[in-house]
Amino acid sequence: MKKYNLLAFILLAAVVTSCNDANISFNIDATPLKGQYQSQESVPLTIENAKNTAIDSVVYYLNDKKLGTAKGNEKFEAPLKDQKFGYQNIKALVYHEGKSTEATTRVELVSNVKVKMLAYDIVNTYPHDTASYTQGLEFYKDTLIEGTGQYGKSKLRKTNYKTGAMYKEVPLEGRYFGEGITVFNNKIYELTWKENTGFIYDAGNLKKVKEFQYAKPIQGWGLTHDDINLYQSDGTEKIYKLDPETLKEVDYVNVYTENNKVKSVNELEWVDGKIYGNIYQTDAIAVIDPSTGAVEGVLNLADLKNKITKYPDTDVLNGIAYNAKTKTFFITGKKWDKMFEIRIKE
Repeated sequence: MKKYNLLAFILLAAVVTSCNDANISFNIDATPLKGQYQSQESVPLTIENAKNTAIDSVVYYLNDKKLGTAKGNEKFEAPLKDQKFGYQNIKALVYHEGKSTEATTRVELVSNVKVKMLAYDIVNTYPHDTASYTQGLEFYKDTLIEGTGQYGKSKLRKTNYKTGAMYKEVPLEGRYFGEGITVFNNKIYELTWKENTGFIYDAGNLKKVKEFQYAKPIQGWGLTHDDINLYQSDGTEKIYKLDPETLKEVDYVNVYTENNKVKSVNELEWVDGKIYGNIYQTDAIAVIDPSTGAVEGVLNLADLKNKITKYPDTDVLNGIAYNAKTKTFFITGKKWDKMFEIRIKE
């Protein structure tokens, strides 16, 4: 039995060697390739064949999905339509002399949407609790719901947005760092930062009704919803679409502009079919197409920092709530002493 296994190993090694001959070298020709492409473009592919080996055919794959076959070393156009933004892995399986050799490369797919710069008017200014390390902000009927962070200080609160008075609050256990919140079907969903845990509360009385674990080990940052699904950010360029019943991932998008991926997507708010997202450690809100991840607009709110009282622990802009009745946005930051009601315009 040992001799048989040894013989099988030798034969298998011989087969692998014959299919990937070390003397044969193929690469996907990088000469015509760009670093970045848009979805309306295709990637021109041919094989760099330094030793002029006779090529029978080349089968091309995009993200492990077969695209098609080129005879010999004919040029092949790899379409990028309907792919998610981000790096696209390209593989070529080169058939030659009864053998096959693999070659790989990758290109980055970016958005083809021209970003609009947005402006705003301040409608009102309201007080905000400087003890609130704001992580999530959303209206439920006429009441403002706020989720705050920091270990040992995280709370879920109901407040009167006009006066800043607190109606009710529920503290999180000290081992949890509260993050984004959203109100969906009369329930409040709340994330935690690194604990891979979320909570569901009754939106009326803030009673906790369920605890859930994330479907994968990611950080919890922002949270919002449409009429069907939840949307969660994790501090990267990704926004995950979640089933609100199972909390399992349904899909995801990568957030991109025409030139770059946008990391650190934080607090989220769904307004008229778009996701408005704070970009952490910036003074900007990005308006994102939830179906593609394309950034359609950017709102620069840097001037708001000149209108607050700055204390030693005053932190960054974070917190977006939309009031559908007034069609205005309510904006604040972590431990800011003010909240601003604004109207966004192009």
